[in-house]
Amino acid sequence: MLENLLATIQKEDLAEQLYHSLVGIEIEENRIDKNGRLSRQEHPQELGSRQFHPYLQTDFGEAQAELITDPNPNIGGVLDQLDALQTVFYRSLKGDDRIWPMSMPPAIDEEDRQYIRDHFERPNYAVYRDYLTEKYDVAPKIITGIHLNFSLPDPVVNRLFPYYENEFASVKDFKNALYFRITQNLVLHRWLLTYLFGASPVAEAGFFDNYPVDVDLTHPVRSIRSSKYGYANLPADHMDMGVYQSLSHFVKTIDAAVADGHLYAASEFYGPVRLRGQVELSDYLQKGIRYLEFRNFDLTPFTPNGVSRHAMYFMKLFWIYLLVTPVDLTDIGAQLTQAGRDNDQVALEDPKQPTFKQAEGQAIFHRLDELAKALNAHSEQITAVDDFAEFMTHPELTPAAKMVDQLVDGSLMTFGKQQAAKWKADRIGAQDLIPAMYRLPVRAQELVFRAIQLGIRYYVVHDEHGEALLMLTYDGLTQVVQADKIPDEAATAYLQGLFPDLPMPVTDSLKNE
Repeated sequence: MLENLLATIQKEDLAEQLYHSLVGIEIEENRIDKNGRLSRQEHPQELGSRQFHPYLQTDFGEAQAELITDPNPNIGGVLDQLDALQTVFYRSLKGDDRIWPMSMPPAIDEEDRQYIRDHFERPNYAVYRDYLTEKYDVAPKIITGIHLNFSLPDPVVNRLFPYYENEFASVKDFKNALYFRITQNLVLHRWLLTYLFGASPVAEAGFFDNYPVDVDLTHPVRSIRSSKYGYANLPADHMDMGVYQSLSHFVKTIDAAVADGHLYAASEFYGPVRLRGQVELSDYLQKGIRYLEFRNFDLTPFTPNGVSRHAMYFMKLFWIYLLVTPVDLTDIGAQLTQAGRDNDQVALEDPKQPTFKQAEGQAIFHRLDELAKALNAHSEQITAVDDFAEFMTHPELTPAAKMVDQLVDGSLMTFGKQQAAKWKADRIGAQDLIPAMYRLPVRAQELVFRAIQLGIRYYVVHDEHGEALLMLTYDGLTQVVQADKIPDEAATAYLQGLFPDLPMPVTDSLKNE
């Protein structure tokens, strides 16, 4: 199945289109106060309702923010938007709030736990959240991380399909096969991402108190978050990686787990890849997968956006590698289950020591290098592959190892507070309101800033003369504004004029705006 896919891509000259596959980023991050304690401040009131906000949400805890970019074909574009969202969120924080820079939360005690249990302002999710609290308690639910969304360009799928139409009854079935090959390969290679990007070596005081599973950790590790002690299903739910052995098996197994009460809903399955684009699991069989969500990335505390440009360029090529690499379907269930165990072993290794998978990792990077040459990869991707290849023989270069160097008496609290203070100062002290949009006039930056706060979708485009245009969308209505011809009017009032039905948050600061 799907034989000679790389050769077909080369024959049709599709590499450049694949490099422009859409990528989106979802990043979770905890708010803290200046002392490093989880924030007691409310979700910023200036922000639009979480019932519809496309960019700024919260997760399990009220202090657990979630920032969501639009899909973008360019790494630079998606990272610039992430930076813009981070800037708006930072500038909307109250008091001495700032962002904790790591996936594992700061030190917590029972008072923190109880505060989180008692405060939740998303009524549509309250029943599910109560269920999760009862089953897992608080700590594992406030681990944060990065989810990357990836979709193949439809023109690429349509150009490839004629070569495989004897194998598949429809384009939908072919597209599902492509996406599920990526999914299975990601599970089989998950350990490599854990090795390269794992960045949760220790848990702070109180984290493992009243934990839902027994924990045996005697030294810093690569990634608690990506291990069986992190954001994972409980052993009693029997949800190992064998669930990914086929699309139909995946749907059947998850549906059965929900039906028998092991899972509340499909969203409670915490596997490394989530299928996206349909409401019901069975719809993936009938209507098809639209995109994939990759969920196993720790926040890196060495970049203020939580993910590096270098890592994103690597992932763009790595996804293509997962697409073109054949999967041996012989005993695939057993292979996937073993891959889950291998990932756990890598996650719990000493980050300063070579991984037991070192030789396999070097072989993968050799194949990535060959793929980059075969597809005339961009220089940024080639550089990223070369640099991350060095990690295989130099574990001290990995984020987890670098974090171990910052430990003080087994804790990263001092380091975390320092990074959080620095990033807040850098954001608030920036000369431009939105540094990622420094080319836009000040009035345009002000308008985009307030649009993001209120939950209006925005795009910056250019007309045939190179002039910047702002495309603003709310509830299906799109308004186009020339960036250099915005009237001298308060941004809120101007946006209300464009979108009369937009619900406005009521805050003291808005009364005078």
